[in-house]
Amino acid sequence: MAYLLDIGSILSTRSNLNGFRRGDVFILRCDGRIVFGDEGAVLRERVGNMLSGSPKIVVNLTGVNYIDSGGLGILVGLSVSARNRGGELKLVSPSKRVNDLLQRTNLDTILRVYGNDEEGVAAFRKTSSLRDRQQIRKTS
Repeated sequence: MAYLLDIGSILSTRSNLNGFRRGDVFILRCDGRIVFGDEGAVLRERVGNMLSGSPKIVVNLTGVNYIDSGGLGILVGLSVSARNRGGELKLVSPSKRVNDLLQRTNLDTILRVYGNDEEGVAAFRKTSSLRDRQQIRKTS
């Protein structure tokens, strides 16, 4: 089952967000910029609504050319919200500029970064498998 989210018409022409589900993981493809203000508020609200359906979110940053400090704060806040619901927010395919920003701010140690959507989704499977093994050990 696939769901499509397109809020480009709500955001300014500098940002676009499309999403779909792959199993129990929601994948968002962002274009433009992630910044503090109305654009960020819409992103935060929409992702917040999606978290109730699936706290496992992959944010594809291929088309993101700019993130300001407010945008970084939004990503961290969404990551915390996902973790509070038993999931995680993973970033994939950042541009060199965005990847450098994540490294300079050490946020790449908090927000896991992967090469593409498939790697990000597969990382959820590995995490689930590890949790299952740990749960089995606890009950044995």
